[in-house]
Amino acid sequence: MPARPAFHLAVPVDDLDAARRFYGDVLGLTEGRSSDHWVDWDLMGHQLVTHLAPGGAVSAGDSEVDGHAVPVPHFGLLLETEAFHDLAGRLRAAEVAFVIEPYRRFEGEAAEQWTMFLHDPAGNALEFKAFRDPSQVFAR
Repeated sequence: MPARPAFHLAVPVDDLDAARRFYGDVLGLTEGRSSDHWVDWDLMGHQLVTHLAPGGAVSAGDSEVDGHAVPVPHFGLLLETEAFHDLAGRLRAAEVAFVIEPYRRFEGEAAEQWTMFLHDPAGNALEFKAFRDPSQVFAR
């Protein structure tokens, strides 16, 4: 049986210890291989690599969505609703500042979803969301 398709994403960080605390301790990701310049993370079966780079992330700006300034670029995961709310609670407990607090979009519609945005310590923007009906992720 072929392996499940997965993505590989590399992001810049300016402090590997801060990245380890955020991605490992706060988000709860499992650390994989590492060196003194990078760390691999298991992002629910996907490979996220934090590479040491002076200055960390660079933002391209924001995009207006639902009256919110959504940071661009950003990356993240689609979660089950319970996992989304568990993560939001863990982020609050760790006193992580949200760019956009967790909220529900499209309530009562096919694309109903919860979403939240935040930055890692290096300034990389992350979005986590959960669809009421996961089969509607790509519905038009």
